[in-house]
Amino acid sequence: MSLSGRVVLVTGASSGIGSATAVYLSRLGASLSLTGRNSENLNKVARLCEASSTSQLKPYIVIGELTNEKDASNILESTINHFGKLDVLINNAGVLEMGSIENTSLEQYDRVFNVNVRSIYHLTMLAVPHLVKSKGNIVNVSSVNGIRSFPGVLAYNMSKSALDQFTRCVALELAPKGVRVNSVNPGVTITELQKRGGLDEDTYAKFLERSKETHALGRPGTPDEVAKAIAFLTSDDSSFITGANIPVDGGRHAMCPR
Repeated sequence: MSLSGRVVLVTGASSGIGSATAVYLSRLGASLSLTGRNSENLNKVARLCEASSTSQLKPYIVIGELTNEKDASNILESTINHFGKLDVLINNAGVLEMGSIENTSLEQYDRVFNVNVRSIYHLTMLAVPHLVKSKGNIVNVSSVNGIRSFPGVLAYNMSKSALDQFTRCVALELAPKGVRVNSVNPGVTITELQKRGGLDEDTYAKFLERSKETHALGRPGTPDEVAKAIAFLTSDDSSFITGANIPVDGGRHAMCPR
């Protein structure tokens, strides 16, 4: 599998699944545009990418806030100005917040949907003309929470379900133009997402331990495992796959309480 000559834009590339994906794609020869809000972390990831690249390709870095429409436009435009084209858009940036219908708020709903749905809708709109030219593809990073229902993370669940529907709809709309659109739906993956969503260290440790029971394979996943699935979907090896929401979740989507 090779991505040599492909220009790939990765959002949320400064940590977790985004950074693992960036490093893995660099090994496959991709030319990367990395975006996020943390410049220090992005530069660290860029150095890892350069070291991993067989051609020592340096990623292009764009700092920005995706929920800011001007930033989103700048991220896309500067990527095109730098590379001259776009082959792959990886919509990875996302947030998680705890909350049920009894203790959530409209402010929380808006925060989660602005990042997990609206910003992806907007950036994809901007990218599509360029992806049509290159007959490229899009990979959205969703969640098993978009496939199955879990209590206590209502806005997050809804946002990922919306992202899965967005994936399928855009796949049908762009298929006649040769652009593929898919999502990966990770299960519990060892990143900082849950901690940023409000879990303290002790609760997070118990959460990971519980994952041994909630995932058929008996463990949580790693960012590298998700990155490899993303790489497959970006490559020609998946040339006949579009509109798919692919679980990378150790079988969690298939499980039911007993």
